[in-house]
Order: sequence, then C-alpha cells, then structure tokens
Amino acid sequence: MRTITRLLRSPLAVVVILIVILVIANLVLTPDMLANGKLTGITVLLVPSILAAMASVPSVLSGGGGLDLSVGPLLGFVNVFLVGVLLSSGLGAGVIAIPLCLLLGAAFGAINGVLVGFVRLQPVVVTLGSYLTLAGLSLVVLPEPVGGAPVWTAALGGSVLGGYVPISLVLVVVALLIWWIAKKTGLVKLISAVGSEDRAAYASGIDIRVVRLLAYTLGGLFSGLAGIALTVLLNSGDPSAGVQYTLMAIVAVALGGNALRGGRGGMRGPILGAICLYLIQSLLSAANVSSLWIQVVYGGILLAAVCVNSSVAMGALRRPKVSVIS
Repeated sequence: MRTITRLLRSPLAVVVILIVILVIANLVLTPDMLANGKLTGITVLLVPSILAAMASVPSVLSGGGGLDLSVGPLLGFVNVFLVGVLLSSGLGAGVIAIPLCLLLGAAFGAINGVLVGFVRLQPVVVTLGSYLTLAGLSLVVLPEPVGGAPVWTAALGGSVLGGYVPISLVLVVVALLIWWIAKKTGLVKLISAVGSEDRAAYASGIDIRVVRLLAYTLGGLFSGLAGIALTVLLNSGDPSAGVQYTLMAIVAVALGGNALRGGRGGMRGPILGAICLYLIQSLLSAANVSSLWIQVVYGGILLAAVCVNSSVAMGALRRPKVSVIS
C-alpha cells in the first residue's frame, strides 16, 4: 500500500501508468496500431512533439517564469527556412542545411536569452514578442505552403531493421546527447540552481545572466532539431504548421512533472508527456471525437498537471531543505 501511495506521489510514475493505460485503450480501438508499417509513421508524427517539449525544458528549468512561447513558431520558421531559403538556393544538402538550421534555432534562442538574462525583461513578454516576430517572418519567407523538401529528409522518414526502427529517432538521440553533454559539463546543474533560487545562486558566485542566456540558447538548439523533424513529417514547407507545438510543449513539460516555476525537472518527464499527449489525441481520433476538443483536453491536462506539481512542491517545502550549492 505504501509503495502504491509513493508511486502516485511521483508525477513521473503517474505519467508512465497513464501511458500504459492509453496504449491499451488505443490497441482496443485500433488493434493494428503498432503494426510494422504504422510504427514508423507514428514515430515521424511524434518526434517533432518530443523535441518541442525538450526545447521548452531549459527555459522553464531556469526559473523566473521562463515559459518559452516562441518554441512553436521557431521550429516552424526553421522548417520554412530549410524549404523556402536553403533548398531554393541550392543549399539543401544535409552537411550544409543541418548545421545552419541548428545555428538558426540557437541564434533566436540566444536573442531571447539576452533579453531575459541581460536586459531583464519578463520571459513571457520576450517570448511572446518572438512568437509574433517568427510567425510573421515565416509568412514573409513563405506566404503559403510549398511542396518539396531535401532528399535527406525523406531518408530520415524511413526505417531500418525490417521497419521496426524509425530513422527519425536519430534526431531525439542527438538531442539527448546534447542534454547529456550539458549535464556532464555542469550546465544543467547551474540552470537548476538558478531556477530554484536565483538569489542564492548569485550569492554563490553564479552569473545568472549567462546561465539564462545559455538555457534559452540550448532550447533554441532543440527547436532547430524540431524544425528539421517537422520538415521530415511534412515533406514540405508550411508557415503555419509550427505554431500548434507551443501549447503542446508546455503541457508535455507540466504533465511530465517539471515544475513550471523552475528549478526542478529533467528530460524524461517531458518526453513521456509528449508521448502521452499523442496517445490521447490518437484515442480521441479512434473514438471519432471531434478534433476541436483537443485544445479543451490540453487545457484541462495543463491545469491538472499544474495542480499536481504544486501539491508535490508544497510537500517538498514541508521537508527540511538541503542546499545544492557549495
């Protein structure tokens, strides 16, 4: 009984249990959901959502109300830039296009980081401004959807080992490798320290401005990967396709157990949260529920996740604190 109670107090355990339930429910309504040919398609659909959720983690973890509203438009702009600028200019080869897309994402993330960390503007205001700017730039570069994408994006949409291992997963692996490097170099620990209590971090000699700049830059880098994944999914350029990922990313982060106030969380929860949201959407579709309800469901999940996270945080506050900064 104590074990069950302990599990239910862990947001990560709850989302894992929810995923298992949703997989079973989906298989009941769609028995061939995980069939050989469909697994690759599901993964291609899921990878942009996972990477968008990962892109939201560093800014949220850095605290200060760091909800990055520009994640969706940024990954959408990377998609437009890849198809509408690089491909049309003859620069669509992977060895050129991929680094440029990642650099573009990191650059916009760094701009947000400078405005939040050094100019000390509110993150929501800064990223909302970036949201509008990037959405507008996407329409300027590509006023309407354009078919066609680099050849290598089609290859990323394939699979190996008899169709059971989707190649697009390599983008998630790259993102996880980048996050692992950030953890090994101590960057993630610094971001968590700043997000947990920025005054204590400052008193310990941590430059809060630089840490938040690096956090938003890292998020922008993940958005660049998500933009590539979106191009793999669409096999075209669409100036309006990325916007929908902003809300999805925030909900996935909250559902995965990361504290939206900052300082607590990681990557496992948001990744599982993104998978959970896909399964919910798939279940609604299989049950012939109108897609118009998906925003209502996302909003309800966000509110529920915030309430659960708040109760967990209050429980943590009642326990004796141990400083993580030496």
